[in-house]
Amino acid sequence: MDPTISVSKGVFVFKNGGSFKNKTKTPSKQVSSILSGDIIREPFYRVFSQTWGAFKDDIEHLQKASCTQILEDLVEYIRDVEKLGNILPAAALLTGINQPDHEDQFNTLSQRIKETVKSSVAIINSRDATHLKNAVEALVYEVIENNDEERETKRLRKTQMNMDMLEAWYDKDECDCLVVILPDFESFNPEVLQDFILILSSYSRRIPIVLVLGVATAVSAVHGALPYHVTSKIKLRIFQTQSAPLGLNEILEKVLLSTKHSFFLSGKTFNFLTQVFFFYDFSISGFIQSFRYCLMEHFMQGNAISLCTNYEQSLKFVDKLSHSDIEFIRRLPSFRPYVESLKDFQKIIDILTEDSCMKAHLPALLKECHLYSKVFRCFVEFLTVLVEDLPRCPLGKYRREIYTICMSKEIIESEEFKECWQILSFMSKDEFSNKIFKAMSLTLTFVEDNFEEEDSRIAREATTIMQKALEEIRENLQLVIDAGTNVNEVNKENTASGDLTQLSRQELKDKLLQMAKEDKQVSEFSKAVETNLEFLKTEIIGKFLRPLSKAPPLHEIFVFSDIAMVKKNIVGAPRAALHMALNNPQFYLQCKCCDLETGSLVPTLPDLSVVYKLHLECGKMINMFDWLQAFRSVVDTSQIEDEEDRQIDPSIQARFTRAVAELQFLGYIKTSKRKTDHVTRLTW
Repeated sequence: MDPTISVSKGVFVFKNGGSFKNKTKTPSKQVSSILSGDIIREPFYRVFSQTWGAFKDDIEHLQKASCTQILEDLVEYIRDVEKLGNILPAAALLTGINQPDHEDQFNTLSQRIKETVKSSVAIINSRDATHLKNAVEALVYEVIENNDEERETKRLRKTQMNMDMLEAWYDKDECDCLVVILPDFESFNPEVLQDFILILSSYSRRIPIVLVLGVATAVSAVHGALPYHVTSKIKLRIFQTQSAPLGLNEILEKVLLSTKHSFFLSGKTFNFLTQVFFFYDFSISGFIQSFRYCLMEHFMQGNAISLCTNYEQSLKFVDKLSHSDIEFIRRLPSFRPYVESLKDFQKIIDILTEDSCMKAHLPALLKECHLYSKVFRCFVEFLTVLVEDLPRCPLGKYRREIYTICMSKEIIESEEFKECWQILSFMSKDEFSNKIFKAMSLTLTFVEDNFEEEDSRIAREATTIMQKALEEIRENLQLVIDAGTNVNEVNKENTASGDLTQLSRQELKDKLLQMAKEDKQVSEFSKAVETNLEFLKTEIIGKFLRPLSKAPPLHEIFVFSDIAMVKKNIVGAPRAALHMALNNPQFYLQCKCCDLETGSLVPTLPDLSVVYKLHLECGKMINMFDWLQAFRSVVDTSQIEDEEDRQIDPSIQARFTRAVAELQFLGYIKTSKRKTDHVTRLTW
């Protein structure tokens, strides 16, 4: 057999006398985008770029503001390294359990340190420090090779990557200190970590070194991994970063649910993305990319979606809509109920047949959608303040939860809403009035902060609507306060005239029995509270927090609701994908040789696919010899009368062995201890 032929995996190296040379990289040719120039110039793509740019800028600004203080404190700690003496300064950065975002966090930290402090930064991951020697080599390489961009000398050999070389480099360099960052502290081998810290501590007198530990769990992990003789060599300071759930809530409430943006997610889609975050990865960057995908899918529907922008800009795109764009708008699910609600038959005919008439009606419909979304968001704020601190939080305590419920269904008909309203009805006058006043005050502040900055016609009209609604709420609340005051005065008079303490025991008993038989009268305060809650339910919550099913026509232009597409492309289904790839390779390969129209098994199929399809026909135990014979009958096209006496071609047997090994690697089969010539099937 040829020495390079092997069933098992292997790499064969043939030394030809060549040597490795550090060749300079030639500038590569510019890779052309998959998007043609015509698509980039389309209105929907321009609006998509502007919309995503606005979302991205707001998210980055919010993230920068949330981590500015912690970064400044950490940088200040590094700047004062000379004041700490000979002991090794160490900072434990509690990042929380959101591993996918840690790389971005520490890259930002590294960049911030380089900008503010004249220092060299080395980021060492646990995968690069399996042994102490690897850890030291990674440190020296990161400092000398990666940070020193102007270095023209030859690359260091592994024998030169030691602490003495690092000290010699520091004596020649002009940096103030060396910052060593271990982003995944818990993943390091404790013994390697202890020895590595002791080495850094011994060199800290000659090289100003600052150690930054990225701790995902708690400070106890540091004390658990480092014994006393190691912790006594460092001076540890704790820095707490913002947790991933709090960071996501800020992004959701201040960016994605902001009134300044015209694009929104439906309740089900919004809830699905948040569930992926909280139950799977805790990755903020992953959530942002999923949201970006939804935005991209929404705008890729066509130029009619270019109207998904602010009102003034959308009016400029109305005249540019083509006939196909107008037909797309007419086919929207919410457009038919709108047309059926019209009473003028000639108007209906004109809207359905004449594009110019349809364009004339679009500004009014777009205006109604913009007002709906802005007022909807304001009263989500109002309802959140009312119910966020109620016992058991029936509707939830976050704006994202209430937004999801309000967008998905008629909230006033839900059992959770009825429970909240019942709890509110049990409150005293002071508690009830203070809660309503607080909700009004925070909602008014929200309106002022968002609509005054926008300064548009839609924002001014939304402000007018909100001010009128809040004034009606205040007037109804005043009736409750007056009723509560009157009830207090009546109670005082009744208490003064009917003092039960002066009665004898028998008289008191008779009096109480008589009072029990009398019909209880509902107080004026209870009636006022009930009337006020009914007003809030019907005239405020029911009127302004309408679900998408009752939203204004053409709301589909502004709301993405294709949750099936999101589930298909964001949440992977590896088992289904593997089955499709092995059962029908043409689905992914797009080749004519794997066409299964003529039969379920053809010789041109990949060996792994043939083996997989044959194993589906077997039971729990699969005989290897029978399996091999079936495989040979499919892939070997030569015709021989006596198949049983035919000798198996070694190449076919090798192909079969490799395919079976790959199938075992994928987890479909395993070797059997009961029968050596059989394998056990693991899936059904």
